[in-house]
Amino acid sequence: MTIINRLSSQQRALFWQILRYGITGLFVTACQAAIYWTLAAMAGLHPQLANLIGYGAAVVIGYAAHSTFTFRGHGAQGGTAARGARFVAVSLVSYALNALWVWLCVSHMGWAEWTPIPAMLFVTPVVVFGLNRQWVFR
Repeated sequence: MTIINRLSSQQRALFWQILRYGITGLFVTACQAAIYWTLAAMAGLHPQLANLIGYGAAVVIGYAAHSTFTFRGHGAQGGTAARGARFVAVSLVSYALNALWVWLCVSHMGWAEWTPIPAMLFVTPVVVFGLNRQWVFR
């Protein structure tokens, strides 16, 4: 008997939701990071402007992916418009965290443009998952 089979149905649902979130979140975050890095390092755009553009693309991609794949069937409290507004609010938290990483690494520390990407990939998504699960897609 596998470990997953030993879990309750509620625990199994959470496990699969976290797995879907990881897959989707890595894809969305990788899209944002790629746009950020391409615009900042290769096109010479100011790092914060590049982060803002990457964020805008990630919001659109993320809402579509998370609502149809990650949190499908998790709950529909508040309807689509309310859920969309909550998603945008959480995405602003995500943007603020990523702007902090860009400022800290690139502006404050003077490191290369790629250095905020690990925090964008591994810290921000943990915070955003909790907010999405408990507030946006409840």
